[in-house]
Amino acid sequence: MADKILFSGTTHVKGGPDGYARSTTDILDLALPQSHPAAENLFAAAWSACFISALELVAGQRKVKLPTSPEADTTIDVVSRDGGFVLRARLDISVPGIERDVARELVDAAHKVCPYSKAVEGNIDIELNLA
Repeated sequence: MADKILFSGTTHVKGGPDGYARSTTDILDLALPQSHPAAENLFAAAWSACFISALELVAGQRKVKLPTSPEADTTIDVVSRDGGFVLRARLDISVPGIERDVARELVDAAHKVCPYSKAVEGNIDIELNLA
């Protein structure tokens, strides 16, 4: 069976002191006077948004009513290791109004569903916390 593209995002990025990132859909239009830490912040924002969507999807599939929207604080670190650079991530997820054990199950399930989580699993150190 052929892949079915559900969404595609294209962003043009220019480096340098007058750098920017602009999506073709105009959802994103940011000045990027530095490539770092902008790259880490953009990755954290994208992963967080995807993770929250995955969490809401999983909650719906399990018939769990979320009384309020989940939130994520995601930190992406660039780490010097073995003469090179690697990423490390910490996601602090808040699922207000849900029992802690249910929230933990939702967060763990969302991590298995989220395409960003899947893309980096086994490639970077990930700390997944329930806030």
